[in-house]
Amino acid sequence: MDRYIAAALVMLLVWGALTFTTEAPGVVHLLLTGGVFVLIWRIVARGTPNGPAGSAKK
Repeated sequence: MDRYIAAALVMLLVWGALTFTTEAPGVVHLLLTGGVFVLIWRIVARGTPNGPAGSAKK
C-alpha cells in the first residue's frame, strides 16, 4: 500500500468520525471528496504499465 492510498483512507476515516460525531460543516465533506478522488486515482494509476507520471524507476 503506498502512502497516497493510506492518506486517502485516513481522510475517509476522519470524515466519517467528524460526520457522525459533530454537526459537520460543509468543509468537512471535502475530506470525502478528496479521499475518494485520491483512492480511485491511485488504484487506476497502479494498474497502468508505467504507473503515474514521475514514478518511473531508473
